[in-house]
Amino acid sequence: MRVARYLEGERENYGVLTSDKVICLPKLAKRLHMQLPERFQDFVASEIGVETAEKKLNEATNDDIESVSRPINEVTLLSPIRFPPKIVCLGLNYRDHAAEQNTAIPDEPVIFMKPHTTIIGPNEKIVKPSFVKKLDYEAELAIVIGKKAKNISVSEARSYIFGYTILNDVSARDLQFKDKQWTRGKSIDTFAPTGPSITTENQLRDTSDLFIRTWINNQLRQDSTTKNMVFNVSEIIHHLSRIMTLEPCDIIATGTPAGVGFALKPQPKFLQPGDIVRMEIEKIGVLENVVTEETQSF
Repeated sequence: MRVARYLEGERENYGVLTSDKVICLPKLAKRLHMQLPERFQDFVASEIGVETAEKKLNEATNDDIESVSRPINEVTLLSPIRFPPKIVCLGLNYRDHAAEQNTAIPDEPVIFMKPHTTIIGPNEKIVKPSFVKKLDYEAELAIVIGKKAKNISVSEARSYIFGYTILNDVSARDLQFKDKQWTRGKSIDTFAPTGPSITTENQLRDTSDLFIRTWINNQLRQDSTTKNMVFNVSEIIHHLSRIMTLEPCDIIATGTPAGVGFALKPQPKFLQPGDIVRMEIEKIGVLENVVTEETQSF
């Protein structure tokens, strides 16, 4: 099940995303005399939300489905999680990405965090401040946590996952490399496009070999697979839960593969205003955003 948050007119809702429509889950539940949370973040945190939604979908008739559905072109898809408690990111978690930088593979996860003000949704604009000269992209498989997790074993980790989405860890490389740590260069507003939806964990049990690709203006830049990850999804949750309590709706960005702009040969290629950034992860979907110049920077 792929679930999405969206606007229908001025009303926010959430539902199941298909190839051509979105099925409103709260409306469907109400029509079938059940109840689901009104807010998507409450649905994520509900231990029986996915189970209830799937049961209602199986019980529903075609008339039921059509009565609560809208064509995709009549709604606006939003970032799946607007206010995550945390956005935790991993660096150097792909062997091919470490190799393109001639950097050693870490023996423990390298982590940093982004504020929720970086989040934008599908088709929203990545804003390049005038003081940023080296703007870069990073396609990442992102985990969405479904329940509170602390000191979780590798074998238990997947039971704490709600699902998976795409996150573009947009980076100002000039600031990142100047500072020698990553907070400033990773934390600018709009620097975490996410979406277009979340594929639930029960529909994506195997994340060990998903293709992950990025196109810039139709030029393929990143073309790799999650089998190149240093730490897999379960290992990441295990390591992070030893450091911090993970909470429902936390987003964990699991690192990016080779092909980022600053490491391209024979010379780097950074994002410019007008560039179209298109990312695809197998069984999750496509995330597309356009880069624009900030009108005024101080």
